[in-house]
Amino acid sequence: MAKRPPGQLRKAMSLLAKGSRPAGERLTTQSRAAVVAVSIHCSGPQGCLPRSIATALLCRARGQWPVWCVGVRRHPPFGAHAWVEAEGVAVGEGHPAGYYSLLYAVGRAEEGDRDGAAVEDVGDVGPGEERLGGVEGS
Repeated sequence: MAKRPPGQLRKAMSLLAKGSRPAGERLTTQSRAAVVAVSIHCSGPQGCLPRSIATALLCRARGQWPVWCVGVRRHPPFGAHAWVEAEGVAVGEGHPAGYYSLLYAVGRAEEGDRDGAAVEDVGDVGPGEERLGGVEGS
């Protein structure tokens, strides 16, 4: 999944989040730990995208979904990052709050919204700019 174009990946993650309950911090932390324990790639510094996807999918296998986030580093050098959040906390991340600017997040379906998962776009894209996507670096 991590090799898919950004739009397809985002759509797939949104579809997978449908019908789920919100994942708690404990389950999300356990799921992330399981992912990094079995995958050298996911445990490495360039493994943020597959790590975040695998963590979300492992939570989904238990009927729950963390908030899956994609963003960029606020200060040079440029760097993209993907992570999961639960109960408002970035799970297993060593960076302080606000270190990354959120580009979009895929969360669980809002209460009363049985058709799909909430997808949050953050910020406007200025003239001549494109929305970032699909960078595997962290």
